[in-house]
Amino acid sequence: MSEAQMKLEAAKFKEDFEKIRAEVGKVIVGQEEVVEGTVTTLICGGNVLLEGVPGLGKTELVKTLSKVLDLDFKRIQFTPDLMPADIIGTNMIMTDPDGNHAFEFKRGPIFTQLLLADEINRATPKTQSALLETMQEGSVTTSGTTYHMKQPYFIMATQNPLEQEGTYPLPEAQLDRFMLKINVPFPKHSELNEIVKRTILKQEVEVAKILNSERIIAMRSILHKVVVSDAILDYAVRVVLSTHPDSEMASEDVKRFVKWGASPRASQALIMASRVRALAEGRVHVSCDDVNHFAEEVLQHRIILNYDGHAENIKISELLQTMIAAIPETVG
Repeated sequence: MSEAQMKLEAAKFKEDFEKIRAEVGKVIVGQEEVVEGTVTTLICGGNVLLEGVPGLGKTELVKTLSKVLDLDFKRIQFTPDLMPADIIGTNMIMTDPDGNHAFEFKRGPIFTQLLLADEINRATPKTQSALLETMQEGSVTTSGTTYHMKQPYFIMATQNPLEQEGTYPLPEAQLDRFMLKINVPFPKHSELNEIVKRTILKQEVEVAKILNSERIIAMRSILHKVVVSDAILDYAVRVVLSTHPDSEMASEDVKRFVKWGASPRASQALIMASRVRALAEGRVHVSCDDVNHFAEEVLQHRIILNYDGHAENIKISELLQTMIAAIPETVG
């Protein structure tokens, strides 16, 4: 693809991205960064974890996205008694008209395109693990048979930071499969006013279908054509290495308070999200600003604090902000 063609593709990508945000904005008041991060993850083919108190519109966001993007949508309410078969499905004995019996696989709600795993940390680790293969491979294997999901496929999970009783923290292996973890903030004064007005007046908002599966897949195919220079790639790698306390690039605070840093998946996620941001701004090359833009969302759930970090109530977000500000954009 020539440079001129790539610029045209970038302009089209930017136009579609802005249309999605505008259409979702008809329903979701504020939360621009949450919408941007969620749409970015979907285009990259990743999964997103939203953390916030109830009532902030997390469910409404993914429902609205399913309408705007014309994708199938299902929701699973995670509870302590939820079983893996409730998610994946199960084999059932079926009888044909001739009276013959045979096992038939009845698909569970995981077979969709946009899946909302609501309050995922309320289910047991055994049930949480039912999502692992799908999050990484885009498939489900049961009774020796592998079923591939219809693309694009996207899992958005939510968890409530306040509710600790009866919850099961997500294991590191599962957290690492979320491309971004986004903290959903409480609405501002003006935004809360608008939310109350809309809900009290019950104003019906019709959202238009902006894209479809084919266009989303086409947008994904453009990502690898965005230029990432060796210097930018090295910068993203250095950002990740700086989260490891045994690295020579780690700051004193990281060495003191962090037990384990981000995985190699974090480097991949930084580059993919940076490419989307570049295209969303009509550019065909990635900058350090693009890497920094999503650094906190990519890294915060992949870092484990040590005993001193927990004892001193260190906030990972603040640790990351200080760490990233000290990393030089170029070496030498």
